[in-house]
Amino acid sequence: MAGRLKITLVKSPIGYAWDQRDTVRALGLRKMWHSVVKADTPDIRGMIRKVQHLVRVEPLPESPEGGQDA
Repeated sequence: MAGRLKITLVKSPIGYAWDQRDTVRALGLRKMWHSVVKADTPDIRGMIRKVQHLVRVEPLPESPEGGQDA
């Protein structure tokens, strides 16, 4: 797992357990439809699995030869 993931908050964590709200916050998601890009690591995958009912995850293509995305 060396790629990147785009994680979007699609459902509010209000009304869910405090640990799920904390996980959403730890992923860097602040409000509805906010997206963040994270490295595809086992740690991030575990966090996503915990709140999979609240987020949408999309894999991003590898950037060419270490260059920046346009």
